Amino acid sequence: MSGDDGGVSGDDRPRVRYEKHAGVARVTIDRPAVLNAMDLRTHEELAAVWDDFEADDDLRVAVLTGAGDRAFSVGQDLRERARLNADGAAPTTFGSRGQPGWPRLTERFELTKPVVARVDGYALGGGFELALACDIIVASDRSVFALPEARLGLVPGAGGAFRLARQLPLKVAMGYLLTGRRMTAEAALRAGLVNDVVPAGGLDACVTGWTDDLVRAAPLSVRAIKEAVLRSLDMPLPDAFTAEFVWERRRMHSEDAMEGPRAFAEDREPRWLGR
Repeated sequence: MSGDDGGVSGDDRPRVRYEKHAGVARVTIDRPAVLNAMDLRTHEELAAVWDDFEADDDLRVAVLTGAGDRAFSVGQDLRERARLNADGAAPTTFGSRGQPGWPRLTERFELTKPVVARVDGYALGGGFELALACDIIVASDRSVFALPEARLGLVPGAGGAFRLARQLPLKVAMGYLLTGRRMTAEAALRAGLVNDVVPAGGLDACVTGWTDDLVRAAPLSVRAIKEAVLRSLDMPLPDAFTAEFVWERRRMHSEDAMEGPRAFAEDREPRWLGR
């Protein structure tokens, strides 16, 4: 959420920067003047980016971040929301179906490529929800997380109410959800919500370490593991062992499944083909 968006009416500049290099997509919400608050156009641009990332076989991992050094994102552009409300727009609730940018990252349940959140500064409301939807979170030590919707007459509709209760002990999650209290990066690390907390000057190096390891791994194995883990979270354990997973089926019958053991036996680095 954003309480000080200051959105610029009529601003035609792109809201999102999208760059590709060596198998890594870098996705940057580019509205630093408003702490990377997300208006409807931002969501439309992000949807196009995620479509491309999913379809591009050369891309192995995405890094999602916010421009500047003050915020990852403070969530929904509340000034825009206030204007929409005044114009009689339909009220919002959980999920984004029927809204610009659907399915947003928070609802791309079939996306099996890994996404890393690079968080520097505020990750509030929808910004925190975006980070929670990523597979790995790396944060600077000056980062702050919160879901302040209860203080604004709203709900964490982009999945925060659901994901936080799954990623933290229930009582801890309820404390943050019902009060909108803020969580420091160190507290998030202790709670297991983030993977690494580093000084801001070391943030990019830490993210690169993660992306290097992800690109080094077998792409079909990464996708099979992510799909199996996320789909099986609510399954009884016997059902998880017998469930059908699309990407595991592809990995199991792939050339890469033969290449890994062969490379190990020959004492060399594997050459992944992704098939």
